[in-house]
Amino acid sequence: MKTELQIAADKLVREIFGVKAGENVVLTADYESNQAVLRAVSDSVRETGAQVMVVTVPTPGSVGKAADPDLPVEPLAAALCVCDVWIEFNHQWLLYSTPFERASRENPKLRYMCLVDFDEDLMIRTIGHVDTPQLQVFMRKVAELTRNAKTMRVTTPAGCDVTFEIDPVHYVACDCGDATFPAVHMLTGQINVVPRFGSIQGTIVFDGSVTPPFGRSPKTPIRLTVKDGVIQSVEGGEEAAVYEQYLRGFQDPGMLKMAHIAYGFNPGARLTGSIVEDERVWGATEWGIGYVSEIDAPPNGQDAVSHSDGICLQSSVWLDGVQIMDRGRIVLPELAALMPPLAQ
Repeated sequence: MKTELQIAADKLVREIFGVKAGENVVLTADYESNQAVLRAVSDSVRETGAQVMVVTVPTPGSVGKAADPDLPVEPLAAALCVCDVWIEFNHQWLLYSTPFERASRENPKLRYMCLVDFDEDLMIRTIGHVDTPQLQVFMRKVAELTRNAKTMRVTTPAGCDVTFEIDPVHYVACDCGDATFPAVHMLTGQINVVPRFGSIQGTIVFDGSVTPPFGRSPKTPIRLTVKDGVIQSVEGGEEAAVYEQYLRGFQDPGMLKMAHIAYGFNPGARLTGSIVEDERVWGATEWGIGYVSEIDAPPNGQDAVSHSDGICLQSSVWLDGVQIMDRGRIVLPELAALMPPLAQ
């Protein structure tokens, strides 16, 4: 009898990725990656008749392009440029790094997913226990409403109040558990929106986890004042000062630019300090700062040396003035009727 972990791994490989016999699958990891998860996913891939390779590197000192000096960029990129599926289980993510950029640009068949810091419990709760088909119906409707809107407003009880325009050219990524087609995919339960650059105005308050540099929730919420998409000030407690120093320490103007916002819609996700899970806490929104790929915001994306993410809990959301979510609860009737059982 298969363990819950192995069942979840099978679901990832067969249901979410649709891996087929003869395909080549690369799993990337570093010294802090969970070995049980790597083994379970490797076994699932082999059962399909596909080939699997696990590439492990020493844990980089940073993430994104800032990790490049600690990576074997050329051989790593070479492997990622020819595989069919790449699942990232690194602790310090390779997302937005040079190998990632090269693979995204040069490998048109690539199906990628970022599952950083995954352990057994996380895989079971956010993949194994999720009713993926029903969640897909719900999330695709939210994505459709968002794509068709011109403006979006988000507030939270912690004081967030921000508005922006939705750019029809930018990609609205609906990560609802379907990675069967070539694209950059994320863990089930997130809809990512890249606003029109320069249109973001207001206050963003991180009261959930902030990663990097903390990897946990701040003791005092961190308030970002944003004008025309650029952070003007960072306020709060001691951690706010540390965070501002972290962002400015790159000496890169791109690290003060807001990048994207995402809805969190995974019924099994909890606020744990793992950013890949925290971004999907039901009813939260997540803001990214810094780098945006040219895939998400054609034709040029937004250049920055790295990327940071922060969580806004219990979000209320309006699309063109119509409220769809109130403090994390779905209030638009046509959406409420589509929610999966665990989210109701």
